Amino acid sequence: MIFTMAQAQTGMRYPDLVSGKSEPESRNGYLRYISYMEAENRTGILEFILLGFSENPELKPLIFWLFLLMYLVTVLGNLLIILAIISDSHLHTPMYFFLSNLSLVDICFSTTTVPRVLLSIHTENKAISYMHCLTQVYFTMFFPILDTMLLTAMAYDRFVAICHPLHYTVIMNLRLCALLVFITWFIGVTTSLLHISLMMRLTFCWDLEIPHFFCELTQILQLACSDTFLNSTLIYVMTGVLGVGVYFTSAVTHSSQKVSVASVMYTVVTPMLNPFVYSLRNTDVKGALRRLLSQATSCLR
Repeated sequence: MIFTMAQAQTGMRYPDLVSGKSEPESRNGYLRYISYMEAENRTGILEFILLGFSENPELKPLIFWLFLLMYLVTVLGNLLIILAIISDSHLHTPMYFFLSNLSLVDICFSTTTVPRVLLSIHTENKAISYMHCLTQVYFTMFFPILDTMLLTAMAYDRFVAICHPLHYTVIMNLRLCALLVFITWFIGVTTSLLHISLMMRLTFCWDLEIPHFFCELTQILQLACSDTFLNSTLIYVMTGVLGVGVYFTSAVTHSSQKVSVASVMYTVVTPMLNPFVYSLRNTDVKGALRRLLSQATSCLR
């Protein structure tokens, strides 16, 4: 039996299989259907199964608290940088404009994956619906592209500052900065939508287990029964043109453990470390953070 993404999205009728059962499963336990009564008709909804990191129950509390701690550090650290840049007029420059956007993207990127992991561990429910999985695939492509493009804009800003210091304020004006950010978001949106549109043409067989902790593009493609040549070609083109190397890493390795480790590095660890990288060695940011925290402390008194 083969199922298309479009069938899963609209709800596929499956009366013979679900007759007399409220929550049937396939013979292999890979494809689950959640059935409900609507005008006396039963409808099936496609689900994927996220296997996560480990089946060992002793490791699950450790993984839960570790991910929760890293997520809180990521959100609080990047949020402090955004507030410091907004509150300090001395940091209203192109470099820190791009840095505040990067911090916002890091918060959103971690939020795309980590809360779902925490929920899965807490509820012990590994199933994720088609629409949720599709949404997660979109944003786990969208935000890394934004990260890469924003870092490129920051590199260009430093190039102008070093090589053309006398013309820096003329070149890096507000209009150019806004245009660079707009181009960044436009490329991220269009590229991610192109991937999703190609994914919706795929068909899937019975085995819908994903050996990962979130819905990653290359992992979904490995479950497809139909031809994924166009999808794979787009991945390699995106890797070559945009330099999003995490997708190349995931695509060329077939070890789920290596993929999971690499994914943790770029989805959790990197967004968590960015605030420290851009603040600990930056006297302007550290000064702004001290002033922000002193203002917050005085308001609480």
